[in-house]
Amino acid sequence: MKVGFVGLGSMGSGMARNLIKAGFPLIVYNRTRKRAEALRELGAQVADTPAQAASGVDALITMLADDRAVRDVIFAPGNAIDSLRPGAVHISMSTISVALSKQLSHAHQGKKQHYVAAPVFGRPEAAAAAKLVIVAGGPSEQIERCRNLFIAMSQKIFVIGEEASNANVVKLSGNFLITTVIESLGEAFALARKSNIDVHKFLEILTDTLFNAPIYKTYGGMIADQKFEPPGFRLPLGFKDNRLVIAAAEDAAVPMPMANIIHDHFVEAMAQGMADADWAAIARIPQHNAGLS
Repeated sequence: MKVGFVGLGSMGSGMARNLIKAGFPLIVYNRTRKRAEALRELGAQVADTPAQAASGVDALITMLADDRAVRDVIFAPGNAIDSLRPGAVHISMSTISVALSKQLSHAHQGKKQHYVAAPVFGRPEAAAAAKLVIVAGGPSEQIERCRNLFIAMSQKIFVIGEEASNANVVKLSGNFLITTVIESLGEAFALARKSNIDVHKFLEILTDTLFNAPIYKTYGGMIADQKFEPPGFRLPLGFKDNRLVIAAAEDAAVPMPMANIIHDHFVEAMAQGMADADWAAIARIPQHNAGLS
């Protein structure tokens, strides 16, 4: 299976490398060309445009920052959809809106192409180690067709059903839950700090008893250490995902008051100059509100 891969950021680079290691012929495109050139020595071809990356491949993978970047690649000005042959499949692994996922499904169908939504859970280190978790939605035969690609990039694959955009609902809901963990840890750590409790001991108690899970250990450790740079997942991207889950909830007529509280904390964090920090830096807002430095 020949694969086109567009988007070689902190996540996409590791994913593409793992596909090369697994033996898939890869043609790659990235807006910043030097990221693509770094894969040439591993055996990848380098495309000059998204359309070239989509030409002649069996599967086109996009791993991009947001809806706008995906639209620019698939539609104008990138026009990858016009180069993708009939019968080929577009695998969108980006965290995008439910609305755009539905638009992509319809657009590819009109071109006699296939579409699978396969967003991922995991930070850049998981992408590099092929330890991502993939949630796939779309026609079952196309998901099976892509399974070996998914295996090369992940530790676990969940198939959510025939409606591709449902995979995006799961991804956005999952990211929302991560932000609620960060928010609740931020509030609890603010209380512990103001009560003169050793926050590292507090974290040890939490993660060795009630919350023995990687997400609490990862983000709890960052909050205890107050270490939010360099970012594994930049705060503006988390803000983008928060806005997307609120939009999905509005379309489905589902109130999500916690999401709106966290939205405001993202805005506060960016207003205080944290745009280059990890999204876990929203935990600084409860600390600031508690009068802590």
